Amino acid sequence: MGVAQRSVYKIKESGPDKREQDAQLIARILERDMDAFEQLYRSYHSRLSRFLIKLIHRPTLVEEVLNDTLMVVWERAHTFNGASKLSTWIFAIAYRKAMKALRRQDEPLEDPRAEERPSEDLNPEDMLGKTKAQVLLMEAIGELSPHHRAVVDFTYFHEMGYREIAEIMDCPVDTVKTRMFHARRHLKRRLAGALPDWL
Repeated sequence: MGVAQRSVYKIKESGPDKREQDAQLIARILERDMDAFEQLYRSYHSRLSRFLIKLIHRPTLVEEVLNDTLMVVWERAHTFNGASKLSTWIFAIAYRKAMKALRRQDEPLEDPRAEERPSEDLNPEDMLGKTKAQVLLMEAIGELSPHHRAVVDFTYFHEMGYREIAEIMDCPVDTVKTRMFHARRHLKRRLAGALPDWL
């Protein structure tokens, strides 16, 4: 996956203006402003969904964790103190909720609405638009542990630094580095040099 492709996932939220906007948004949510909450919901829903589906691989569980995460934002907005970016705080909540959900769901659950859901498999037309390397990459990432998948996703798809990832995952920076080392080793082994520029 090249730089141009990764840039699609880049989250543009740096600088003092964004921090000020986030502070104002949280202040409005504290005042129980539903418009502000809906604005935050629209802003984070797709990003959190992409992150969670890669992390926990269960569509029904993803929606539950996503809703739980945003409920915490609504109910505990007062705990956001501005020491970190708003996105860091929200992703940290989502990560903790996802890990808790995975611990609860050790056994695979039957999805009663599975037949109604669109298939996540690539159709022939979509497959033509994907390179073999991209398909192999997604398969290889899917084989990682949830912690390792999260580090890879934050690093390459959200372009976060190790310190921010450590804050989200509530662990030392060295732990993040170690997880990335093992994740990259696995990916290099599985991809056999197919994506040397990416890894």
